[in-house]
Amino acid sequence: MSSSGRPPARTRARVVRRMQRAVPALTKTTMARMQAEMDWFEELDAEQRSFVSMVLQAGYSQFIEWYDDARDRETARATPPLSAAVFGTAPQSLTGSITLQQTVQMIRLSIEVAESELAAVVDPDHAAGVQAEILRYGRELAFATADVYAHAAEMRGAWDARLEALVVDSIMRGEADENIRTRASALGWHGTGDVAVIVGPAPSDGSSPEAVVDQVRHAARAAGLEALGAVQGDRLAVVVGGVSDPDKAGAVLAPHFDHGPVVVGPLVDDLLRAHHSAAEAVAGLHAAAGWPTVADTVTSDDLLAERALDGDPAARRTLAETVCAPLNAAGPDLMLTLTSYLDQGGSIEATARVLFVHPNTVRYRLKRVMDVTGLAPADARQAFTLRVAVVLGRLASNQR
Repeated sequence: MSSSGRPPARTRARVVRRMQRAVPALTKTTMARMQAEMDWFEELDAEQRSFVSMVLQAGYSQFIEWYDDARDRETARATPPLSAAVFGTAPQSLTGSITLQQTVQMIRLSIEVAESELAAVVDPDHAAGVQAEILRYGRELAFATADVYAHAAEMRGAWDARLEALVVDSIMRGEADENIRTRASALGWHGTGDVAVIVGPAPSDGSSPEAVVDQVRHAARAAGLEALGAVQGDRLAVVVGGVSDPDKAGAVLAPHFDHGPVVVGPLVDDLLRAHHSAAEAVAGLHAAAGWPTVADTVTSDDLLAERALDGDPAARRTLAETVCAPLNAAGPDLMLTLTSYLDQGGSIEATARVLFVHPNTVRYRLKRVMDVTGLAPADARQAFTLRVAVVLGRLASNQR
């Protein structure tokens, strides 16, 4: 025995050889105890169990190298990082099959087996030294395990962020297909309730895109909503699920956008149709400049007039279907009264004089206009939308 308490090189080599021969038996013993003592082990398939066996064998072999290199670690060289030496034999997917807590249980059991089995295969004079090294090795292996799982979590987080950005980008570009549903499901999207897309300026406070999207998701979950988001240049796009009230959904997430209009697209019944909501929300964001006093959060329908003037065919189609068509179907009196009322600057009395009818008749017809279109002629903002719809309707009729 040397003065340092460790056996000389020749004796140490003999101890190492004995322990190396014991590795297969150690692995077999540990696997048998795991099967008997750990319920989760039964749930692993054959391939996953083989990877566990590989990790155990690598762990025991690495300990023997650790033991052999103990003196050299303090002077000349160091063994390879344990995270690579022990866990490098197993695929990254194993961290998704076995939790960190389960891995710690496996390591604790393997160290227990090593303490009893390895000490028994060496001479009694060397057993205490081997057990001391096992304890040191177990501590280092615990740190290596934490490093492996932390790295796996970072990798999954980075991959999820890229996948989420891909899903949102596909929706924004109108390229949604069944793959979108699958990818969204992998991100935890449950697909319950109606869906809307919200767009607005991305925060300019220096926050990373990942941090911005994390905050959006947290706010959505707190409100009982689902959310997928992505920062696209200076724009933040969020796909929101479980929406019953677009205005409320917009109000919940608006604080996570920068200053400027935040536009909520119309509700659609499925993620695969979310590109329709996205197209209208983006069109509304482009056209919002035409409404200088626009509120912080608006729906794309609130901007129908500006979108139509900006050349958005969907807005023009919506105005034709929800304003012009119902008015024309209700007979000529409503359209005539509405246009006269708008031409007379919103004066009921002046409109009545122009039409040679009683003011109450005008009031009745204007109420009918609101009933069939959902827009109130007496409201300045809604009157503007009615005016644009009527003008577009006339232009369309003139082109036929």
